[in-house]
Amino acid sequence: MTNTLEELTFESTSRTVIVDGHRMHYNEAGIGTPIVLLHGGGPGASGWSNFHQNLSRLAKTYRVLLVDQPGYGNSTKTPPVDECRSEMAMRLLVGLLDELNIDRTHLLGNSFGGRTAIQTALRHPDRVDNLVLMGPAGGSLNIFAPEPTEGMKHLHGFFAEPGPSMEKMQSLVDTFLYDRSLSTPELVRSRYEAAVHPDTRAFYTKFLSTPDAREPELWRDLGRIPHRTLLMWGRDDRTNPYEGGLFMLKRMPNAQLHVFPQCGHWVQFEQAQEFERVLGAFLETT
Repeated sequence: MTNTLEELTFESTSRTVIVDGHRMHYNEAGIGTPIVLLHGGGPGASGWSNFHQNLSRLAKTYRVLLVDQPGYGNSTKTPPVDECRSEMAMRLLVGLLDELNIDRTHLLGNSFGGRTAIQTALRHPDRVDNLVLMGPAGGSLNIFAPEPTEGMKHLHGFFAEPGPSMEKMQSLVDTFLYDRSLSTPELVRSRYEAAVHPDTRAFYTKFLSTPDAREPELWRDLGRIPHRTLLMWGRDDRTNPYEGGLFMLKRMPNAQLHVFPQCGHWVQFEQAQEFERVLGAFLETT
């Protein structure tokens, strides 16, 4: 099913399929070559919250899928037992592509979504066409910034005692952005309400309170990724600093890097028009 651009609301684009017994939710619009957009791992994130402002523009050219990763949005909240979060996310993403009969897709991942995208490119290279990584988690080592970074401190501390609050969410969103005027009360409240919903809080508490030591060190294997890759980074990213892009550029055989000035961790939100222009130019170049 497709939608006219005037109908691109959450409700009109909302889809759900069952993959290996788990509910996978996504928003879909447009026709043509598929592109899957994967959101980050911060509290309150979802495919729609991260990328809804880009959907109309991208859907003019591509079949766009904004996927809720496991534990987020309207997708399954069942915590994995014997696998780390990114393994589950990759497995269910590939299962979703199978259910939708998508053999190969452009794959774009922001932050934790970048980790999922890297793992998919490494483990299922035949399912990925072009790869786009935006301030991705797991793909680099911090060269100059201390660890944990400012953004990661806020992210992992959101559910720490005395518990989540609007003030913590405000600080987290402020850290993700360069222009704090974009951190509106509506944005902060919507992220907060999604994060503390009873169906999501247990998952977030388990997997965002502390880093998962089982997560693979993906930066070690970047040289095995043959795909054309666009690295996008905000110059002022305080969560995954942009020098990580230089690290990845050095190790990846077929990558290019675009750095956005006056931009934080949410390139697709803070520099939406330029993000769409750069992305389109990359995907349209063979």
